[in-house]
This record gives sequence, structure tokens and C-alpha cells, in this order.
Amino acid sequence: MQARHAALGLLGVLALWQGAVAARLLPSYVLPAPAAVAATLWRQRDFLLDQTAITLGEIGAGLVLGSLFGAAVAFGLAACPRIGRIAWPMLVVLQAFPVFVLAPILVLWLGFGMASKVAMTLIIIFFPVASAFADGLNRTPPAVLDAAALTAASPFQVLTRLRVPLALPSLVSGLRVAAPLAPLGAVVGEWVGASGGLGFVMVQANARMQADMVFAAMALLALLCVVLRLAIDRLTAGLAPWARETPPTSD
Repeated sequence: MQARHAALGLLGVLALWQGAVAARLLPSYVLPAPAAVAATLWRQRDFLLDQTAITLGEIGAGLVLGSLFGAAVAFGLAACPRIGRIAWPMLVVLQAFPVFVLAPILVLWLGFGMASKVAMTLIIIFFPVASAFADGLNRTPPAVLDAAALTAASPFQVLTRLRVPLALPSLVSGLRVAAPLAPLGAVVGEWVGASGGLGFVMVQANARMQADMVFAAMALLALLCVVLRLAIDRLTAGLAPWARETPPTSD
């Protein structure tokens, strides 16, 4: 049902797009026809696949490292609440800081290679994962904590055996939010400075007024976002099966 709705939505977008092109609302060098973008995807498929592989490598590394780092920080601050009370306000301030302005600094520090793009992706992934997991750890039902207080369990045992399992749905939700954001970090880093990747393709094509190539790269990025979200759903199904999204029922 969801797949059918998604397909209908995509067809609707393509119809509106084609209608705008047919009505000549914008010149073709600004808004190319869907057929022109499809032709570019096919004609330049080898080149675009190579560039997609570069971006995908950056996304994958940043997503894994950012998720692990975010979960570890949330766990560490929950284990040390005194430090958490000091650190979390600082992290909130950093989260409000526009990450886009960090891209030139990261390129300056780490160079034009893969490291700066992975670092940018890590930063974008870190905050939703850490925030969601920390929120889950802090929302353990009081009745559960009261019951644990009647036992001989230490605070660390309560954290690892009760609070963490109960917070896994929140962690899964954070991963679901973070996954579609992962390409953003890699692409922004490639916009600032890179020798390959879909962001690099978009910058070069835009400078040459090749709108069809820009849209082709955008289509591949959109596909990556969808694939990443589906992959996270599949990978986290065993981590917290009770956190699976229930598809909406139709009347």
C-alpha cells in the first residue's frame, strides 16, 4: 500500500514537472524536461555511478561513525548524570550552530579528500541520534525505576539492563531521522571542495549551465535517501522490533 502511494506521488510530481516544462514557465536551461534528465542518466550512467559510489562511501562511513558516536555520548552522559547536566546545554548550543559554516573549516583542516566529507556527515548524524537516544534514556517509566530500587542492582546495571533496552525505540527513531540527512553532509562537503562525488558533479554542471546533469545528480541523491531509510528500517528491525513503524490503515 505504501509503495503504491509513493509511486502515485512520484507520478504526480513528474506530471506537474512535465506540465511546467510544456507551459514553458521556465527556460530549459533552468528546468529541463524529465525525459532530458532520464536521457542524461542513461547516457552518463558509468560516470554517474562512479560519482555515486564516491558519495555513498562518504555517506556510509559518516553514518556509521556518527551513529556510534551519538549513541556512545548519550550512553556516557546517562551513566554520568553530573557531567551530563553540564555537557548537554553545550551540545544544544552546538546543535543550533549552522553546520554548513563548518564545511569550509573541515576542508581546511582535513583536506579535499574523503575525511572532511565523512566528518561533515558525522556531525549531521550525531545530533539526532544522540538527542533521541538520550531522551529515551531519560524517559524510563518511574514505576520501573522504583521496582529496580527494591533490588540490589547498581545504577550501572539499571542503565544497561533496563534503561537501554527501553530506550532502543528512541534510538531507532533517531536513526530513522538521521539516515535521510546523511547525504546532506557529504554533498555539502563536496560543494565546498572535492574532486569527485555527486556534489562535485552538481557544482561543475551548474557552472556549465548543464541543468539536466544537475537534476540527474539530484535524482540519484533522492534515491540514496530512500535506500538509506529502507536499509535503516531493515537493520533496526531486529534491534527493536517493537519500534517498527505501523503503516497507516486506510478507511
